[in-house]
Amino acid sequence: MSFETVKLEGFSDLDRAFEDLSAATGKNVLLRAAIAAAEPMARAMRSLAPKDELDLSESIDVSTKLSDRQAKMHRKMFRNDRDAVEVFVGPGPDPAAHIQEFGTEHVTPQPFARPAFDQEWRGFIDKARVEIADQLERAAARAARKAARAGI
Repeated sequence: MSFETVKLEGFSDLDRAFEDLSAATGKNVLLRAAIAAAEPMARAMRSLAPKDELDLSESIDVSTKLSDRQAKMHRKMFRNDRDAVEVFVGPGPDPAAHIQEFGTEHVTPQPFARPAFDQEWRGFIDKARVEIADQLERAAARAARKAARAGI
């Protein structure tokens, strides 16, 4: 397995722009941007998913929620961080989805999630930066309109 070094640029400017927003507004900005940036990866997964009786492509989506079973298995990385945002991309709660991806000794793997990730992760980072900037501009405009209505 090879690892690639990734250099992120432009995010420190975006980080400074969050200082003017409330925590809730900042979280909503990140959430909307992450969902928009993750959609191309979901589309790639849908196109690569095997078309058979399971039809996983129908259940692949971008969401902030997991099924009960998935949530139980998910380790909360940001359990105590109220400003953290998590967005999930992948098939719904069908327990056979990982068998399609990885296979078993009796079932040939038909990977769709990892190839989609490999194909789209760079685009996700670039789109996330653009989407965060766009959502920050929109949030600032909403705050300015709200302040104008309040006569501040």
